[in-house]
Amino acid sequence: MRRWKVAFLAGLGYASWDAADVIASLASLGYEGIEWTQAHFDPDLPFGALGRIVERTRDAGLEVSRIMAHEDLVSLDDAVRRSRIERTVRTIHAAGACGVATVGTMTGPAPWDPAAPKVGRDISEGAAWEQVFEAYEAFGSAAKEAGVTITSEGVFGMVAHDFYTHRFMMDRLDPAIHRVNLDPSHGILYGNEDPGWVVRQWGDRIGHVHLKDAVGEPIMGKFVFPLLGEGRVDWPGFFGALDAIGYEGFCSVEFEAFDYYRQILGGDPEAAARISMELVKALTRDMA
Repeated sequence: MRRWKVAFLAGLGYASWDAADVIASLASLGYEGIEWTQAHFDPDLPFGALGRIVERTRDAGLEVSRIMAHEDLVSLDDAVRRSRIERTVRTIHAAGACGVATVGTMTGPAPWDPAAPKVGRDISEGAAWEQVFEAYEAFGSAAKEAGVTITSEGVFGMVAHDFYTHRFMMDRLDPAIHRVNLDPSHGILYGNEDPGWVVRQWGDRIGHVHLKDAVGEPIMGKFVFPLLGEGRVDWPGFFGALDAIGYEGFCSVEFEAFDYYRQILGGDPEAAARISMELVKALTRDMA
């Protein structure tokens, strides 16, 4: 029996839905948790309004798997960079006030943003890492005050983008506060094709998981995040390793098969969540 729980990242068209409708939709599909983004869990809203989202989620029998607060932490504009850090810090404090256990972060620069600097051309790798560590120092202090765990993710094209670069960062951070959001798709793009080994290396440092597949190269326009099971992620090895380390947290589906979403599903987030649940069940049939 799998010990971890299944959540869905409430992005896509869900981001424009009322929170109550998102909750009802995902509960009806059998999800056990929701990963809220700042589209709903806006840190500039009153804590009372944010607390009601958390309460309604739990009243429906679901849990908040985490708050995704992905901000690009590398920028040549210091005011922009500090604004992003401060917004994340506010999200951390809001999460703590609402009883949410973890907030998700990444590093930068974002390769999909044409305004973001390119490492090696616009900013040195060392300078980029300095900006990242400055941000994570602020996140760590806020998380300690709020009683929240930070779960960072290695994302393609960023300074922390696969197991090895992410490990470099995590080895410098307090393990009591900073844990990993493990998304196997990004490592796949860099040739980390033994995700079970990656799971075992992280072990109990894993605090949250994204379910997303991948195929291609880590260059914009040369890869896709297809439906689960259509890419190069070894799902039996991945899930088997999660079971072996005793992982009991959330595995949150991050649906980014964008062409399929637009052309086949007509931009319907509930349809994306429905087919994702079917795929998770099929991929874990032997664990049932």
